[in-house]
Amino acid sequence: MRAVVQRVSSASVEVEGRTVGAVAEPGLLVLVGVTHTDTRAEAAKLAAKLWGLRVLHGEKSCSDVSAPLLVISQFTLYGDARKGRRPTWQAAAPGPVAEPLVNAVVEELRSLGAHVETGVFGADMKVSLVNDGPITLVLDV
Repeated sequence: MRAVVQRVSSASVEVEGRTVGAVAEPGLLVLVGVTHTDTRAEAAKLAAKLWGLRVLHGEKSCSDVSAPLLVISQFTLYGDARKGRRPTWQAAAPGPVAEPLVNAVVEELRSLGAHVETGVFGADMKVSLVNDGPITLVLDV
């Protein structure tokens, strides 16, 4: 699994003009991509990493300060544009494989005590954020 993690002051995601997920306080925006070989074990590992990642102010983690997370599925994280001008998406898992694993990340975070907001899997989403720092990391598990 791959995640792009951004420390945010606030973030939201809209589908068809309606806000479906938002964090109105400092926390993390997490874009999650799934590849063909990923399992629930990787989902649990990613969730634990996100919950304990010390990138908030004062080197705190979401678990330290009960900061919220906005988790959004993002198959394009496995896009490959090394050849030509048109990316391929072959490394991205198809929806029936990816959706349960993105949901598993969310479920695991919630079981750890996190407040998690989400987007809508497969929807055309409009993401807004105020990147705080800015801090942006790419995590591969």
